[in-house]
Amino acid sequence: MIREQLNGIAMFVQAAESGSFALAARRLQVTRSAVGKSIARLELSLGVRLFHRTTRRQSLTEDGQLFYERCVRALAEIDAAQSALDDGRRTPVGRLRVSVPVLFGRHCVAQVLSKLAQQYTGLRVEISFSDRIVDLVEEGFDLAVRIGALSDNGSLAARRLGVQRMGICAAPSYLQTYGNPESLEQLRGHTSISYGRSGQALPWLVRNTDGKLTELRIDSRVQFDDLQAIADSAVDGAGLAWLPCWLTAHHIASGKLKLLFGGERVIATDIHAVWPQTRHLPAKTRVAIDALVQQVPAMLAAPLKNGAS
Repeated sequence: MIREQLNGIAMFVQAAESGSFALAARRLQVTRSAVGKSIARLELSLGVRLFHRTTRRQSLTEDGQLFYERCVRALAEIDAAQSALDDGRRTPVGRLRVSVPVLFGRHCVAQVLSKLAQQYTGLRVEISFSDRIVDLVEEGFDLAVRIGALSDNGSLAARRLGVQRMGICAAPSYLQTYGNPESLEQLRGHTSISYGRSGQALPWLVRNTDGKLTELRIDSRVQFDDLQAIADSAVDGAGLAWLPCWLTAHHIASGKLKLLFGGERVIATDIHAVWPQTRHLPAKTRVAIDALVQQVPAMLAAPLKNGAS
């Protein structure tokens, strides 16, 4: 009975914050009917109407607003109590939902969290691969990995996982045919494999000899919106490519690609783990963050070879 009441209150709070039963149902991963029936039971139990209902949206009644404010405080106390207990556990348990960029997630995150799930049998890890910036709170994620500058969002906490270094590389077969550029200026006479979406190719961010940030645009006959496809095409000799070093490291080590420019000449980008700000971080989230902080930097530290400047 108590569990049912708590579930009903949680659904009520979500419905109030979502503005519609349908959106609350998606966030809670239940049916709209389940949310509607739960709210109806709660109203019947309380003897008051909690929502003004229209065909498009639900808004709180005066009684509903008062009840919502009390419920939020009560749920916060319950969450704090659970977190306090969780902090005392040495073994993390429960479902951990993580959002990661598609390719970086496959190469550098999935294996870390998969091993974590094997280590803690009470932990269930769910990873969503998407290059879209998700709303962690709205979409119910415990943790996300993001590449690039973070927005000034006071609702999120973050820990730096390392730096994504980029490199300009090409296959030996391409360089043998078209020559080996020895300066950034000489790159303009070459062909690139560009990254872009909706027909717009992204420029390469580099630093000139004075250290000034420059956007470099190289003629391209091939454009992909997938980094793995660019790497594969570069190995086949289709042109120069601007790629993360963690993606090209094994190709460079095997000699399939030659790194032409990297280090201080090519712009690097920070990578962070981010999660909803909270006073009590659950053990399941904490161990995942710690594992990423400990293991991801080594994956990003691919050595620069082949005389890259």
